[in-house]
Amino acid sequence: MKSEIVSQTPFWYVFICLGLGVGYALFTYFRSPIFKRNPKIILSILRGVLAFLISYLLVNPLIKTFNNSIIKPKVVLVLDNSKSMTFAGKSALDELLDGISALKNDIFDKGFDLEIKLLNEEKVENLKETKFNLNKTNLSSALSDLKNNYEGQNLSDVIVVSDGIINEGVSPSFQKYPFNVHTVGIGDTTIKKDIYISGIAANKLAYLGNDFTVNVDVSSYLLSGKSSTITVKNSSGAVLAQKNININKNDDFQSISFELPADKVGKQRFIAEVKPVEGEYSTKNNIKDFVVDVVNGKEKILLLAYAPHPDIKALKSIIEKNDLFELQIQILQSTEPALIGKDPFDILILHQVPDAYGSSTGIVSTLLAKKKPAFFIVGSKTNIPTFNGMQNVIGINSQLNKFDKTTAKLNSAFQRFTLSDNSIDLIEKLPPVSVPFGEYKLFPGAEVLMSQNIGNINTGRPLLALNLSGDVKRAVFVGEGLWEWRLEEFAMNDNQNVIDDLLVKTLQLLSIKEDKSKLRVYPVLEIFNIDQKIGFEAEAYNNLFERIYDQNVSLKIKDEKGLEKVYDFKISKESSRFELSNLPAGIYSYSASSAILGKTENTTGQFIVSQIDNETENAVADFGLLKTLSNENNGDYVSYKNIIELRKSLETKGLINKVVSIEELKDFINFRWILFLIVLIASIEWALRKYFGGY
Repeated sequence: MKSEIVSQTPFWYVFICLGLGVGYALFTYFRSPIFKRNPKIILSILRGVLAFLISYLLVNPLIKTFNNSIIKPKVVLVLDNSKSMTFAGKSALDELLDGISALKNDIFDKGFDLEIKLLNEEKVENLKETKFNLNKTNLSSALSDLKNNYEGQNLSDVIVVSDGIINEGVSPSFQKYPFNVHTVGIGDTTIKKDIYISGIAANKLAYLGNDFTVNVDVSSYLLSGKSSTITVKNSSGAVLAQKNININKNDDFQSISFELPADKVGKQRFIAEVKPVEGEYSTKNNIKDFVVDVVNGKEKILLLAYAPHPDIKALKSIIEKNDLFELQIQILQSTEPALIGKDPFDILILHQVPDAYGSSTGIVSTLLAKKKPAFFIVGSKTNIPTFNGMQNVIGINSQLNKFDKTTAKLNSAFQRFTLSDNSIDLIEKLPPVSVPFGEYKLFPGAEVLMSQNIGNINTGRPLLALNLSGDVKRAVFVGEGLWEWRLEEFAMNDNQNVIDDLLVKTLQLLSIKEDKSKLRVYPVLEIFNIDQKIGFEAEAYNNLFERIYDQNVSLKIKDEKGLEKVYDFKISKESSRFELSNLPAGIYSYSASSAILGKTENTTGQFIVSQIDNETENAVADFGLLKTLSNENNGDYVSYKNIIELRKSLETKGLINKVVSIEELKDFINFRWILFLIVLIASIEWALRKYFGGY
């Protein structure tokens, strides 16, 4: 540990303190007739040192200490425990696990630590009990998690043991990591005869009565000259469409297009299947299912504006990107008043109406009387007093034709929907919008999503707020300049996802029909993989819509063939979740009932169990990816048979102790030894004075 004194005052203050010490000593002893020459000198020195120390402490010097600590290097081995690893064979996996154990023991003997983790972030206690059953491989995510979770812990080396087959996320070789990455390859790189469905492209949403397009991608290897058949079936097994394909080369890819009917409302499961070809390696990847949600019409939005405005074009672009909405725009200055609102609508957007000239007040009142959710956008042409009386979100006491330029500040306490941290940062960097200058107040029940910032000062005034508590939902945005926000986001990120997502989620909040039932039972996911547990959350409420517990629930689950199973469970404070497993692939409907406060409450819904197994699509190991990953991150690649050789790489490229220096500042006066030193000097001086005959 090193220390040094740091003064908070100019250096010449030290000479003043020295002068005070010398002066006080001379004043006390120089003319004293009691002591002889040598005792005077000794006592003067002691008194001078004492006076100097006390006066110097009054200027509050600091002492800076430097502590160096050594952090030993850490090595983490990431073991790919996905299903595709089993293609290497049991004997190869056993040899791999033995090699990992030997490497771990070797590193431990050298005084370092090797931690073994699986792709799903589980720690490994017993290697021999590792189950290779993961349905996906995302090496990029695993390495990024290590980068974040081990920050500051001297993670020097990471060893990735894998077959190099990834089916989720980006390639890990696209990134650089702050640690050495070594790779161990296992598996078979031999290309085998195979035909399989490599992908399905279909809209998640379709509309009842319409046809929708599905593209089925078929890949094949070493099957030139062969032919096969692609079939698409519904969940009950009925064939909906079928096409023949001819394979013209050994490395073949074809995308086959189908038009399918949307003839039933709700989530519909479809199955695409390619007929096996003689001699192919595996038929597990010849079948894949997909789900389409068939809805009965879109949410119709009426946008009424006082006059053309760039924000209207921005809103049009945002809304028309979403398949759930259908937009109609009517401009007050160019539309016959009798035609405004003639067609039915589900959501109303009012842009700068009611207007300052009073021409739209009657029309807006008529539209609002239809009790539809409304989104007000306030601008320079808005009649503020009339606007205040038409909604229950924000009241504005403004001065005529006076406006502020404000930026947006997201309200972290808003919980109706979430935005990513990146979205929050971006929104707060967007250019200012023009808002009415004046006093703002929130009406009861209103919630602020964004507030107004002027410079770095949060004014607390709402910029975007909603009131979802009344009979009719309302939202208000009090600014002009949405079009500038979208342009700025595109300039920053080459996309307009954040602003569009914010506005669409706001409209979705307005369009949601409030669930007032006292029993809510719903699956934690819409689609489960076939090997996942099916989880349900259950909630019960009293008349004040407060959570209550100890309620018995009966849950009925019915498959596509009409077979029904009944499960009973209880909602408790400790657990409101119910889980079941071993359901075959298919679409299931469920109904739940419970006696709450003497009345039977019911709820229904759907969920899907999917047969998708990404790990069976590709059985060819990709050692090239592993080698690239190592080369770009100062690591080495070895075969699983030679994993013990990595100890040499670890010794030469990693396993270096990290020295961390911690600097700390403390007030000099807080050290106890200073007090002891002052008391000691004063005591010695007092004792010598007595000894030399003083008083």
